Amino acid sequence: MGNFCDIMRNFFCGTKNTNVRISLPAVCFVWQIAMIVLFGVFIRYDEEADTHWVKHKKDHNITSDIENDFYFRYPSFQDVHVMIFVGFGFLMTFLKRYSFGAVGFNFLIAAFGLQWALLMQGWFHSLDPATGKIYIGVESLINADFCCAGSLIAYGAILGKVSPVQLLVVTLFGVTLFAVEEYIILSLLHCRDAGGSMVIHAFGGYYGLAISWVLYRPNLHQSKRLNGSVYHSDVFAMIGTLFLWMFWPSFNSAITDHGDGQHRAAINTYLALASSVLTTVAISSMSQKTGKLDMVHIQNATLAGGVAMGTAAEFMITPYGSLIVGFCCGIISTFGYLFITPFLEKYLKLQDTCGIHNLHALPGMLGGFIGAIVAAAATEEVYGKEGLINTFDFEGDFANRSVLTQGGFQAAGCCVAIAFGIVGGAAVGEFKNSEHVCHVLQVPEDEEAIPPVLEYNNHMIHKHQEISESNFSVEQS
Repeated sequence: MGNFCDIMRNFFCGTKNTNVRISLPAVCFVWQIAMIVLFGVFIRYDEEADTHWVKHKKDHNITSDIENDFYFRYPSFQDVHVMIFVGFGFLMTFLKRYSFGAVGFNFLIAAFGLQWALLMQGWFHSLDPATGKIYIGVESLINADFCCAGSLIAYGAILGKVSPVQLLVVTLFGVTLFAVEEYIILSLLHCRDAGGSMVIHAFGGYYGLAISWVLYRPNLHQSKRLNGSVYHSDVFAMIGTLFLWMFWPSFNSAITDHGDGQHRAAINTYLALASSVLTTVAISSMSQKTGKLDMVHIQNATLAGGVAMGTAAEFMITPYGSLIVGFCCGIISTFGYLFITPFLEKYLKLQDTCGIHNLHALPGMLGGFIGAIVAAAATEEVYGKEGLINTFDFEGDFANRSVLTQGGFQAAGCCVAIAFGIVGGAAVGEFKNSEHVCHVLQVPEDEEAIPPVLEYNNHMIHKHQEISESNFSVEQS
């Protein structure tokens, strides 16, 4: 009976996180009810998910259910879904004190974001003017996951600095901005960006960085000691890295055209990823006096090739061209962790918890401009006349567009993504200016007592005071 009374007293009279106890449930309930209402008003199954599929088959002379888009797109959807919920979540578990938040809040904002994304993207891309309804299918689910990715990338810059309610607000505005910039870049400018170097990575990266910059406060540097990892937290982060690395060819090829476009996108991404691993390892080893590898580089910069290949994935960049992209981006991303991140924090007062500038923002921007160059250099001899039209979708209002013009618009699209990210992020940061560094998900007591195991990465540089009782060192290993 005494235990029950203690539980009830702590629940109703507890002093910890009282604002979160009220605001978080309220926001979750209200926003989910709003989603139910909006879905009831606007969302319907498309013709391939509706029971009228049987009639649709007859009307379009379709002989088999296997021609339903579900069977073509669902394997890619599975891979992308795993990347969103497992890959991104576990990649951010390297922080000892915020591993729970990395996975838990990643789960929360992705679950909310995909619902809001189906509505926002539907209003911009697939609203039927005759019925006023949005018709969704398996490709809509993939695009919704892509939309969530932008906000999850932004989360990497502010991990540990904001409350879950603020994260939901960041996601609400992030998804909204994403839908607008995606419509401008893909529909109005008619850019090609199958893997989202521009619309996902460049936008999400600079969106998160701008928010983090605005939320900086004079005493925030005192939280650096929490920016540390232990052996097992880095192992969990490597799980996220490997899931992302394995499934990134699916990410870049998931919504490309049936046939050669998807095939080529998977090959190009596969090769770029492989190349970036070797150059990352090389630069990481060279940067250390002992020649040991920095796990921060291995967890992140090894993925830079996949990010940079997003725009040009379906173009005829050639296999060796893909290797060159991965080669260069592995080097650039690793140098970013070594030099750019410290520079941003010291001189611009911009704290980038997960280093999203070096994994997403910078490689995404480079990927956008690489796509612009490859598009401008496209020729009929390489692509063939029909292949050129199919790859760049030179039909309808864009039938007379030249490849040079397309290259120019590709570059403009990259600038639009960066501008939306910076301006939108700064505005959202001002709107939800943080009052303190939040630590909402509780860490078990025994977790707090775990000492660092090895001093081998950047996140350990502020942990010397915590390891003074230990005599174990790298040299003794």
